[in-house]
Amino acid sequence: MRWLFLLLIVLNGFYYVWHQQEAPLRAKDVTPLSLYRGPQQDIRLLSETTGDVREGRGGRRQECLFLGGFSRQDSLSALQQRLAEMGVDAQSSSKDASGAGYWLSVAPQGQRLLGDAQLQNLSNEFNELKHKIMLCEGVAPAE
Repeated sequence: MRWLFLLLIVLNGFYYVWHQQEAPLRAKDVTPLSLYRGPQQDIRLLSETTGDVREGRGGRRQECLFLGGFSRQDSLSALQQRLAEMGVDAQSSSKDASGAGYWLSVAPQGQRLLGDAQLQNLSNEFNELKHKIMLCEGVAPAE
């Protein structure tokens, strides 16, 4: 058994030497990162730009308040009517804010009228009401 073990070790040693002679180690050609960069010279995370987006500085995208998450269209219509009574302009949104349901998009001007207390009152009035703050036009820039 020892002889078989020693024979395998010797064969592995020969195989290693033979393999190293067949394909010598070469350094890979690496292209500098500066050549890959096109017109966009830096990358910014969405979390880094959140403050700029909310304030709308420099022509950046704005964030909107999305209210809804309802499973039925009539609940959404009732919420839209209630918001109109409060003086908040809300439009039905085709944007799927959380995966399912009907949603209303509230513009940033209307968002100022809805504070935490108003959102809490609306949540008490409409049982399945959810609210999210997301980018109005989407994450990807239009090209």
